[in-house]
Amino acid sequence: MSIVSALKGDLPQQARSLYRQLLRQGERFETYGFREYAKRRTRDAFREHMGAQDPREIQGLIQKGLKELQVMKRQTVISQFYQLDRLVVEGGMSGKQTGKSGDITRQKDTGWD
Repeated sequence: MSIVSALKGDLPQQARSLYRQLLRQGERFETYGFREYAKRRTRDAFREHMGAQDPREIQGLIQKGLKELQVMKRQTVISQFYQLDRLVVEGGMSGKQTGKSGDITRQKDTGWD
């Protein structure tokens, strides 16, 4: 068995694993916009290079993806330092926690009445 044929069997598995890791890491962003951007960017990048056949090109793309994964891991840690209220599009309960025992209460926005 040659090295090229061994890599052909291993590269698709590495690519799928990297894809899953990137999507999982993207879900860890606290901010809705960053979370959705990370998922969309991951999907688009993998779709763009879906037809790549050259093992060297594929290995280069995997290395680039691993670097992006490391950046994403650092950014998700940083994003957890700055927690904001959930947006309406995220679903679930929203509002400021000002009630007793952590209850969610609605606060009226000031401004246009």
